[in-house]
Amino acid sequence: MTDKPMKVGIISCSGEAIPGGTIARVACRKVLDELRTTQCVTICLPLFIAGGEEERMFANSYPTITVDGCEKRCAALGTGKLSAKPAGTLIVTDILRKKGLRPITKLRSLGEEEKAAAQAVAEEIAAAIDEILASE
Repeated sequence: MTDKPMKVGIISCSGEAIPGGTIARVACRKVLDELRTTQCVTICLPLFIAGGEEERMFANSYPTITVDGCEKRCAALGTGKLSAKPAGTLIVTDILRKKGLRPITKLRSLGEEEKAAAQAVAEEIAAAIDEILASE
């Protein structure tokens, strides 16, 4: 039997008024559905903040990664305040800048630029999951 956690929690930005929030949610879905289907679960940020005991208990017991759409870092700050410090924190705008991608402006009807941005963020999330699981 191994000590490695079976899952890493992903807590995505829920900001619907900012393009980075949209990219964060799309990227998290890609990770959950395509890239790391058995290594992660999603944690609902609004439920977490509203007092969801299962979400908070998971974040206390297992490593989590927060994916924020902007520098306000609502997911990371909320997780740290209401549960445990995230094992990893990612910010969409930082990832896009690092990858040389332009800032996203669309909230809906994602085009090729937005899809490429979501893929880049999803790959960063997957890499963070791999790093956490390798270190546990």
